[in-house]
Amino acid sequence: MGTRLELQSKLEELLESSEVYYNRPDKRLMKYPAIVYSKGVPKVKRASNEVYKLDNRYNITVIHNRPDHPVIDKILRLPLCSPDRTYKADNLYHNTFTLYF
Repeated sequence: MGTRLELQSKLEELLESSEVYYNRPDKRLMKYPAIVYSKGVPKVKRASNEVYKLDNRYNITVIHNRPDHPVIDKILRLPLCSPDRTYKADNLYHNTFTLYF
């Protein structure tokens, strides 16, 4: 598993843009397509009252104005990534994912 900054770099590489945000900024500051991600509840494995494995969970949202953006397939190919839902709001498409990184 990597660090949050490594994830930031990976998402920028996949999007081919620096429009990747940790936590959502003000809508007026965002340019699209964009990726917004935040930390979720980590997966913790315990044995003998000790944590022996901790996987950070991230909630990722790809926001774009095309129904099929190529970055969606790229994100789905990441290990330990699963799609959550797709919806349209404010004339923008939103695809959400859960990623353990």
